[in-house]
Amino acid sequence: MKRVLLIVLLHLSLFFIVFAYHAQAEEDDMWTIDKYESLTFARVYGEVIHGDSLNFFIQSKDNCEKVWHNFTFYTYEQPGDIKQLLNKNIPIKINEEEVTAYVDHIQPFLMGYRVLLSLGSFPIKEYIYKLNNFYIEEQRFEIEIIDGIDFKASKYFDISINRWNLDKLVPSVLEAHKKCKEINKVDS
Repeated sequence: MKRVLLIVLLHLSLFFIVFAYHAQAEEDDMWTIDKYESLTFARVYGEVIHGDSLNFFIQSKDNCEKVWHNFTFYTYEQPGDIKQLLNKNIPIKINEEEVTAYVDHIQPFLMGYRVLLSLGSFPIKEYIYKLNNFYIEEQRFEIEIIDGIDFKASKYFDISINRWNLDKLVPSVLEAHKKCKEINKVDS
């Protein structure tokens, strides 16, 4: 009986160790930092729709000093005129502040569409520190696609809101920036 109890306790202990390690690994893996040819990026996935990404792209052709901030929204809606949104600004809210996002790309994905929207290109360090301070002050980073003049969000997006965890924004983007600088050293 003692032997069976010991085996059960060992298995439970092993389970909790593996579970704790896995939970820590998931937290550490929240951001993806990578490079592709002359481009590096830091990416974090959404909390509402995990497949929606918030991206920070850095190109070596800009001497790694600009960051292109964009995000994706997946939609199950399939209106026949979704492609008419391409190259247009659509209304959004970032934490209740109304702005617009530029529709950069629309592609069929799974049973709907993935829409890539851009917030623009900015000086890297100034922008990420400003965004980080905004996130700390607001305690969230949430984007909602909203109705506008001649634009009904629900026609194109079945889920029109997502949130992203920006806790590791600065070190993640700075790591992508460092990788971009490495590309420039190799190209020199």
